[in-house]
Formats: sequence, C-alpha cells, structure tokens
Amino acid sequence: MNWWQLVPIEKRSKYNVAVAPSLLSADFSRLGEEIAAVESAGADLLHLDVMDGHFVPNLTFGPLIIEAINRLANLPLDTHLMIDHPDRYIPRFIDSGADIVTIHVEASEDLTRDLKMIKEHGGKCGLSINPDTPLERTKRFLDKIDLLLLMSVFPGFGGQEFVDTVLEKISTARDFREKEGFGFAIQVDGGINPDTAKRVRDAGVDIIVAGTAIFRSPDYARAIVDIRGQ
Repeated sequence: MNWWQLVPIEKRSKYNVAVAPSLLSADFSRLGEEIAAVESAGADLLHLDVMDGHFVPNLTFGPLIIEAINRLANLPLDTHLMIDHPDRYIPRFIDSGADIVTIHVEASEDLTRDLKMIKEHGGKCGLSINPDTPLERTKRFLDKIDLLLLMSVFPGFGGQEFVDTVLEKISTARDFREKEGFGFAIQVDGGINPDTAKRVRDAGVDIIVAGTAIFRSPDYARAIVDIRGQ
C-alpha cells in the first residue's frame, strides 16, 4: 500500500509522498481559514493530535472539536489518539468524523480488541509507537493495520527536535512490509523541516506529518512543496 489508498480518489495528490499538516500548530482563532489555506496549498490529509493529559502531559481537543473540523474540512481526518484507554472513545471519534484512527501500543490494554473496534466502526486503523519503543512491539499487528505511525519526537508538545533513531525504524518497517506483502502505509510525525523531511523520504516513509514547519511558514504551499521534496 501507498498513502493514496487511505484517501478518496478525487482528493489524491499526484506525488508519492503525502503531507499531513498537524492542526495543533494552526491558529485556532482562525481555524476555518487555516484549514482552507492548507487544503488549497496542497495538503493530502489533516492530522489531528488528541491528547488527554494522562498518556501525554498536555490536553488538546476531543470529539466535539473533531466534529466541527469535519464540517469545515474537505480532506480526510487523520486522528492520532494519544490517550489512555482508547477503547472508551474510539466509536465517538469515528462518529465525529475521524477517517483514520491511530492508537498507541503503549496506551492500549488490548490492541487486538481496539484495532478490531476501529475497523468495526468503519474507520481505517493506525498503530503508533514512541521513539523509545522497539518496532518489534508492532510486528504481530502489522497485518491488521492500515497505517504505522512512527513518532520522531516524544508526543505531547510541538516544536521538538527530531529523534534520529526513527530512520532505521522506517527502513526496517518498509523492508518488512515488502517481504511479507503487508498493506500498511508508513507515517512519521515530529521535528519535521525540509532537512529531516528529506531524510525520512529517503528512508521510505509514505506520509509526513508537519505542524510548525507549515503553520509558522509565511507560505504554506512552499512549505508543503519543500516537505514533499518536489
């Protein structure tokens, strides 16, 4: 699988690497304008960081905000749950408009159950690991997921520095996917700028999440081009 199989055909980019702006870095006082701006600038998905103040030391937003974003957006909502007990909330997030729901290996008490729950409620399912979690912990689930999210910072806050060890994980996951014939897309999130974007592209990533690199740029379209490496 490549990233475009997660996206409706009429919204697919012509490029081989997708860019998913993280709305956590957007100006929430102008959220509708910000969404329209990154969509017109060439974004492929919208990345939504959901944090509960327990699994990560920060709070963001929940299903009501995602429902509002869904009314504003034309792109698929790539929803990253950085929360404990994701099973309690998966149906609500999907009902609110989340198209892809990604949960953490470190946060779920029963990954088989939770991934199945995402599928049963009509979502695409993703699995994520933190920088210090071995890729091995994902291996038995890779035939069940649509998306593997490899964190290149420790989740909780934007603007952190890129953790280099993710590059080997990307390459290993790509090689394992090809060897086994699995269908998941590989996504990376954290510390992205034009330089680190090139490094993750070279390692074999399919989807690049970027927040501050886009929303702090004076030209969103130029930032997306630079991250995509056009």
